[in-house]
Amino acid sequence: MPPLVLIGLAAVALWSLVSHRFERWGIAGPAALIALGALTTGWNVTAFAEAIDTQVSANVVELILAILLFTDAMEVRGRGLFGGERNATLRLLLIALPLSILLAAVVSVFLIPDALLVALVIACIVMPIDLAPAARMLKLGSLPPRVRSILTIEGGYNDGLVAPFFGMSLAMAVAITKAIDAQPGDQNRILDQGIEDFARVFVNAAPSILAAIAVGIALGTGLGLAVRRLHRAGWASDAGIRLVTMLLPLIAFGITTSIPEINANGFVAAFVTGLAYRIMRTRGMEVRSIPHTELRFIDEVGVLTTNFVWFMLGGTMLVAFSGGVDWRLIVFAVLALTVLRIGPVYLSLLRSTVPRRDRLLIGALGPRGTASIVFTLIAYNALPSGSMEADFVLVVAVATVVGSVIIHGVIAPALLDGWGRRRGSVSG
Repeated sequence: MPPLVLIGLAAVALWSLVSHRFERWGIAGPAALIALGALTTGWNVTAFAEAIDTQVSANVVELILAILLFTDAMEVRGRGLFGGERNATLRLLLIALPLSILLAAVVSVFLIPDALLVALVIACIVMPIDLAPAARMLKLGSLPPRVRSILTIEGGYNDGLVAPFFGMSLAMAVAITKAIDAQPGDQNRILDQGIEDFARVFVNAAPSILAAIAVGIALGTGLGLAVRRLHRAGWASDAGIRLVTMLLPLIAFGITTSIPEINANGFVAAFVTGLAYRIMRTRGMEVRSIPHTELRFIDEVGVLTTNFVWFMLGGTMLVAFSGGVDWRLIVFAVLALTVLRIGPVYLSLLRSTVPRRDRLLIGALGPRGTASIVFTLIAYNALPSGSMEADFVLVVAVATVVGSVIIHGVIAPALLDGWGRRRGSVSG
């Protein structure tokens, strides 16, 4: 077992033993695990940097992302695909998300011209929201229920929607970067090969996504139907269903990435499998949500993988900031967490049934989390080692996610809690 994995598992085990007490004191899990990751890897930052820039690390984070996308798809509660918030969710996913990614890419080019080749990669990494750093915030009674519901549904969908565009933008960035960094005599050959590779990715993007959707629908629907009927007939126990649920994203990812003839996007397949399984498993239920007893195992595995990712972020933070930090990258991270998110969200919800205050809350309370970290590690591994582009991706993403942990995991819960107490005292 690689030392990095061993140290990470030990740190996560230590945190799991004491997290209950620390969380009661208001110390958020992501912040504590980031600190643990920084402390336990700080003795040899170079070794950590080399460890995350390997094929083994890439394979591990890809599996983690497949599990996270599957669990995100299972998070939606209520009827249909959008849990009763169809209009608001579609506005956020089809208007706010593309607009925020486009704005982030344009702003990054003007603010950091040297990051031109990875502008779209960075935007795809830092703009999708992930509720992992905001668990405490979501539990507060002072947060309007509708805002909580919309954020949960949006967070469940946007990583899965962004994944294929992230893959295409990364393929383009890798192709051009490798050609630029090559020796003069090899540049034309590498550039031609890179353009060929990108063209293949681009041309196959739609068929790859369609194939992934087909695999996801077939797998999720088939197993969801089987689980529902076998459970009713008394053949399947909750323990058996828990194992099936845990294996589903791995099977979906494995089918699409291990069988060349299928040529499908494994991340999209894992996400769609989760959607199809949830819809079919809850069909006919009065409350359209999968029983907690069936999700306990995958929820716990999700917590384990998420905690491991937070630990890795601690070490990655040291790698990103060890060579100094360009102030422009920090400014961009701040903009990504504020106006580049709030503006598109507010505009997308104009003339909707969402009140003005809630529009601002939805925009402001858009945390970035584990999916952004995993996307970052995939990009860092794919881009040429030591390249300026790889460093840009790492620094911007780390600054954005760490900033989100502070804002959405520590500051926002304190402000919402204080606001709720003041409202309670006034109404009392």
